[in-house]
Amino acid sequence: MEFTNEFRVSLPMEAAWDLLTDVERIAPCMPGAQLTEVDGDRFHGTVKVRVGAVTVQYRGTASFDQLDEANRTVRLAASGRDTHGQGNADAHITAALAPDGDGTRVTVRTRLSVTGKVAQFGKGVMTDISRKLLDQFVACLEERLAAERETGGEPAAASAAPAPAPAPVLAPAPEPAAAQPKAAEPLATAPVTPAAEPSAAPATPPESEPLDLLAVARGPVVKRLVPAVLAGLVLLGVVRRLRRACRCRSGRHRA
Repeated sequence: MEFTNEFRVSLPMEAAWDLLTDVERIAPCMPGAQLTEVDGDRFHGTVKVRVGAVTVQYRGTASFDQLDEANRTVRLAASGRDTHGQGNADAHITAALAPDGDGTRVTVRTRLSVTGKVAQFGKGVMTDISRKLLDQFVACLEERLAAERETGGEPAAASAAPAPAPAPVLAPAPEPAAAQPKAAEPLATAPVTPAAEPSAAPATPPESEPLDLLAVARGPVVKRLVPAVLAGLVLLGVVRRLRRACRCRSGRHRA
């Protein structure tokens, strides 16, 4: 299935290009996704999707097929496989940037192929889901950009470096009682501080919350079900009226 979405970023073209091609920077804003490893231009990660009571986790990779900085176009290929072997997903995403006032307009074209439990959603529902997820992604980006502006361009979570400890104040040495020469005392050596042990490896980032597709798709699904439900109610009313008419006729014939 293929669908096209658009969104706007409140950054000029050059800054928007730098942001949207920095996968490590934007990965925390991708619903249900977690970046686990960066190997050059290849990115490894997981995406958790919940369908009702069932949670599906895709583990896969993504890489840039094209980075056309002159035309501000980027093409990304991603593929993942259900960790239980019950489905897979492949996506080819092309994003084109264009100036939009003091910001940047981004047009995203996606070609998606998915099997397994997620495939139960049709193209219409998946199109609405992609739009809602993109809205969440953009809202997250704008929040992070606002936080970075408040901190002067630094990530909001960054902490200030600790202030250096004040240098010790040395007291002046006392004057000798007599002018008589005195044997030099051995210099005191500063105590040797043992070398600090290497710090532990950084903790693994917390796992992302699964993306609840039914919650996201509830609105689109309801929109598509309402006409069918109304048609069913109308049909049910017609059937009841026909039954009543038949009963009345049969009663008259008996009389």
